[in-house]
Amino acid sequence: MKSNVEGEEERPVEALMVLKYGGVLTHAGRKQAEELGRYFRNNMYPGEGTGLLRLHSTYRHDLKIYSSDEGRVQMSAAAFAKGLLDLEGQLTPILVSLVSKDSSMLDGLDNASIEMEEAKARLNGIITSVAKIVNSNGYSECPWMTDGAGLPSNASELLRNLVKLTKKVTEQVRLLAMDEDEELTETSSYDVIPPYDQAKALGKTNIDIDRIAAGLPCGSEGFLLMYARWKKLERDLYNERKERFDITQIPDIYDSCKYDLLHNAHLNLEGLDELFKVAQLLADGVIPNEYGINPKQKLKIGSKIARRLLGKILIDLRNTLEEAISVAELKCNHDHQSASKKTDKEDTDYQSKLFIKNEDMRRTSTTSEISMDQDDDDDKETKYRLDPKYANVRTPDRHVRTRLYFTSESHIHSLMNVLRYCNLDESLQGEESLVCHSALERLYKTKELDYMSNIVLRMFENTEVALEDPKRFRIEMTFSRGADLSPLEKKDDSEAISLHQEHTLPIMGPERLQEVGSYLTLEKMEMMFRPFAMPAEDFPPPSTPAGFSGYFSKSAAVLERLVNLWPFHKHGSANGK
Repeated sequence: MKSNVEGEEERPVEALMVLKYGGVLTHAGRKQAEELGRYFRNNMYPGEGTGLLRLHSTYRHDLKIYSSDEGRVQMSAAAFAKGLLDLEGQLTPILVSLVSKDSSMLDGLDNASIEMEEAKARLNGIITSVAKIVNSNGYSECPWMTDGAGLPSNASELLRNLVKLTKKVTEQVRLLAMDEDEELTETSSYDVIPPYDQAKALGKTNIDIDRIAAGLPCGSEGFLLMYARWKKLERDLYNERKERFDITQIPDIYDSCKYDLLHNAHLNLEGLDELFKVAQLLADGVIPNEYGINPKQKLKIGSKIARRLLGKILIDLRNTLEEAISVAELKCNHDHQSASKKTDKEDTDYQSKLFIKNEDMRRTSTTSEISMDQDDDDDKETKYRLDPKYANVRTPDRHVRTRLYFTSESHIHSLMNVLRYCNLDESLQGEESLVCHSALERLYKTKELDYMSNIVLRMFENTEVALEDPKRFRIEMTFSRGADLSPLEKKDDSEAISLHQEHTLPIMGPERLQEVGSYLTLEKMEMMFRPFAMPAEDFPPPSTPAGFSGYFSKSAAVLERLVNLWPFHKHGSANGK
């Protein structure tokens, strides 16, 4: 505040606040994430099933989870971890203890902003053109190779209808908001509005039945906020003064329609069903083409957006291979030593060397993020592994490595585009796509990658094949469209009715990206990925969280002292070495 010339005190009468709203995980989203985590635990680890929990509890499951900076993405990761590991309690402690935030790898589209703007500008010209869209260019057998593939032929007509229907829905929400505003005015106090409790909202797993019974919007959203959401979409979609459309609003309108049909169907908004159908037709064409009008542009944009993630995946696969080979060599040496009938002293020395070699040769995740070729002397992260002498399990050498990355739809599209089009790069001419023709056709028809859509790369080791044989390690790729089910489908079906009552759509099961019986070696995967991935040596060094730096700065020395004090360690080193 400040005084004016006459000495009267001035007071601010208006303030403009620009806030970034990242969204909140709904009760349905939390349930879907937990269910998917349970599915992974029971189906993604062959021969393990619920035994994954035993692997994890006995340090034979090396798990790391990474998330982007978005709050709802982080909480989705925590909910998934809860289902995967059969944990109990609230999500916040799980998030803090298990999920690492890596915004540089899983956030942002800055690297491809110019190319994406070019794609959107061209896409806008195609859609707003009165002429009908014709998908040809000689790709009748491969329609996904066409420029603007998937766009409806009457896109211009649909766009104008979209504007009309959006206004119709917005007006209905405005009337509901007016009634709510009048109620607030009559109370003449904003204290009647309970403060938004994020922790409570994140902890919700069930629908607020009382709100729905009272005819209010689901969740923490009121009619005023709901109206603001729809009014912004209406205003941004079409500028009446300039007579200009903004096609980037189409996906947002589609998302709002799907949300309200799923969570606010009890409000009975007239025309919402029709608006959803129109928005879906346009979104199915717009969303895939925002990441490139044609395959070569999709590949270029995809590699720029997912470059760091692709590099990290290659590091993960290479580290797993090196560890598997080292374990196989150690097991072979151990079997050879056991057959040679060494003396007790020699057996004790061998066990000591085996322990040291295990610690030396196994790369930790921290150093792997820096480089695959750096010396093991740089290892800083503690690794906990079973000592076969003391392990009360039948397979102490059994070890599974899991890396989970939770990110935005943009990164899923980008990674998928590199997977299916990487063979188009000049350096890989003559190579076939990593994705088979039938899967390319399914992906073309899929269009939408909804909540909890996922791409899974699994590496299998054939221990019957020689270590140097490329076929010892093969890659299997699957993908899921996530909760890609229209809320308008099967309304009369009893299962669908139950799902609508719970406001939750099922996660679609995994689909193969390779032909049955095909064999993709790790060697070929690395060759196809490398031109688009960040080289390992370019990865910045990992940073220790500021709040915990004091605890881990001398962890190696502390652990070494603890080992020297441990009773069974002394027993194995009676000579004082």
